Amino acid sequence: MNAIKLGDKAPNFNAKTTVGEINFYEWLGDSWGMLVSHPADFTPVCTTELGAMANYREEFQKRNVKVAAISVDDLESHVRWIKDIEETQNAKVDFPLIADDDRSVSELYGMIHPNADSTMTVRSVFMISPEKEVKLTLTYPASTGRNFEELLRVIDSLQLTAYRKLATPVNWKKGDRAVIVPSVSDKQASELFPNGFETVKPYLRLTEVPV
Repeated sequence: MNAIKLGDKAPNFNAKTTVGEINFYEWLGDSWGMLVSHPADFTPVCTTELGAMANYREEFQKRNVKVAAISVDDLESHVRWIKDIEETQNAKVDFPLIADDDRSVSELYGMIHPNADSTMTVRSVFMISPEKEVKLTLTYPASTGRNFEELLRVIDSLQLTAYRKLATPVNWKKGDRAVIVPSVSDKQASELFPNGFETVKPYLRLTEVPV
């Protein structure tokens, strides 16, 4: 099993999906990416997750994030399962479900954890920047569904760091003040944040997030 670390280049791959064959890098283009694995098709928790992922479409689009899901099922199974997801979750699944019945992509990303199950993928999440760098990895047990509000919060935080030189403190949510990253000097901070900032400690400076 490969262990993908933060800052690693996300592995590229070619795969059959429910929206046609894709090259992962070409499909991502200059977007952010969120790649999630689910243990198996026609399972209850996964059905609710992929329905939610579809219904968060506009939120992902606002953030320039493309989403894709993968499991070690074949394409025919994915296509049949989508009908159940759409029927039960009131959703339109238009993102790719990647067929990985040979486990090549799952093994490339280390999504199969033998201690949990030697054949199924666990619930992995990979956030990938437009530069194809892995910015977040998160692994849930097969029995625990993901919280998509939290995943959106993480995306907002990652993008604040990438574009605004801000980090997010404990329990941060959109609208809260953020932390100026330590690499930014006070002089630079004054230029970047003309509305000012509060210096709690030299290493802890808070500012309103620019709109």
